Amino acid sequence: MLQQAEVLVREVQRQIQFAFIHGIGIGIRDHVFRFDDFGSAPEQIVAAALQEDADAIGLSILSGAHMTQFSRVLELLKEQNATDIVVFGGGIIPDADIAELKSMGVAKIFTPGAPTQDIVDWVNSELAAKAESRTG
Repeated sequence: MLQQAEVLVREVQRQIQFAFIHGIGIGIRDHVFRFDDFGSAPEQIVAAALQEDADAIGLSILSGAHMTQFSRVLELLKEQNATDIVVFGGGIIPDADIAELKSMGVAKIFTPGAPTQDIVDWVNSELAAKAESRTG
């Protein structure tokens, strides 16, 4: 089983997604992850991830700005030599954009209706694989 991991779950630009963020946050918290759920800009998200030594960043975007927001977070992580932080997210994102986001380096996109347990299972698996690659 994983040690407690640090996962930042953020809603970008303070959209009205309180229930979604807290639902995912509670699911993550109950499965060995600590989470932070304050909305903010990409610069603040990356700064918080670095300060908190985050293992992953989860972004929730419903505004349609997903290409810009994910791109900026990935760019800032690269500038800070922190590309080992796993970036994933969710929102109302067209399939064609999901494929492009994955090619940019976003590890996973969850669409509306994804069960919380599926997200938790994926985060568990992704971070376990990351931890394993560090040790062996």
